[in-house]
Amino acid sequence: MNPITTKVAVIGAGISGAVCAFNLAKSGISVTIFDSARGPGGRMSRRREIAEDGRELYFDHGAPCFTTTNTDVEEMIRVWEARGLVAEWKQNYGSFDFITKKFVNFEKEGLSKKYVGIPGMNSICRALCQEPGIESKFGVMVGRLEWLENKDSWSLIGLDGQDLGQFNGVIAADKSTFSHRSTQVTMKPPPLDVDAIPGIANMVKEVPVRPCFALMLAFETPLSSIPIKGFSFENSEVLKWAICDSKKYAEGIIARDGLQKPSNAALAEIAEELFGEFQRTGLDVSVPFFKKAHRWGSAFPATSIARDEKCIWDRTKKLAICGDFCVSPNVEGAILSGLAAASKFSESFSCL
Repeated sequence: MNPITTKVAVIGAGISGAVCAFNLAKSGISVTIFDSARGPGGRMSRRREIAEDGRELYFDHGAPCFTTTNTDVEEMIRVWEARGLVAEWKQNYGSFDFITKKFVNFEKEGLSKKYVGIPGMNSICRALCQEPGIESKFGVMVGRLEWLENKDSWSLIGLDGQDLGQFNGVIAADKSTFSHRSTQVTMKPPPLDVDAIPGIANMVKEVPVRPCFALMLAFETPLSSIPIKGFSFENSEVLKWAICDSKKYAEGIIARDGLQKPSNAALAEIAEELFGEFQRTGLDVSVPFFKKAHRWGSAFPATSIARDEKCIWDRTKKLAICGDFCVSPNVEGAILSGLAAASKFSESFSCL
């Protein structure tokens, strides 16, 4: 098989799928990315909101920054920095201790480098999806994947039955491709029938997730009482309760309404509840002019399903499954999984 004519479909344009597609394209493989969203990013999407007074606001509400300790990922970051896609975030970061009511554990410069996308986190995925050799199709939901034994290839069918093309291989970088959770939204079986693929079904049938809410706030002036730009919480029974309660609330909504988007009224109520918990920390927090909650129903994995392999791979059918749920629930894990999936494909096709 000539690598120039090899066609691979990548389902999911989050950082894992985008990194995988980019590396496949560098190897001379023709890549088509499919994503049901309006643009790339997944949990690294940048959310645009309009305040009541017409002001335009942007929130990196899924992954506001990321860190890495892996040399392969660090090498990619150097390239992204040179292209102006990322920059080191050099603001102070620490923790808020609820017992002492003080900020502690201030990180010193260089101790734990953090990076942000420029101008937003989705800039990285957007740039990768626009590389030569990659065709991106957004707003397209894959409804079914069929393995054509006689052609040794995959046929992709859209949710409405449209022919999306035939491909020599498929990368599933979106859990909804094989998870039955997608059925609650589409009312149809998941696109990929993992039961038909020996050795994979038990590993990926259901990836446990942690539903949660993100609270987006905008203030007229900086919060001068908070001496750092980012922080976590320690020794807080109240905050532990609030986090636990918000997760239970998210799970309750999913159990009741499925993965359908919560109503605006429900999200407004949740936003008020979460902001109330933030105020009860004792910090001097002014009233925001914008307040909104976003539910992440299944974006945050609760386990790793691939461990050292970093992705799930079926060489016979040229199928790879990658994502942060394969390695670790963070940006670095997603990148490493995407790199591993691309490597599996490149090695496989170069041997043909």
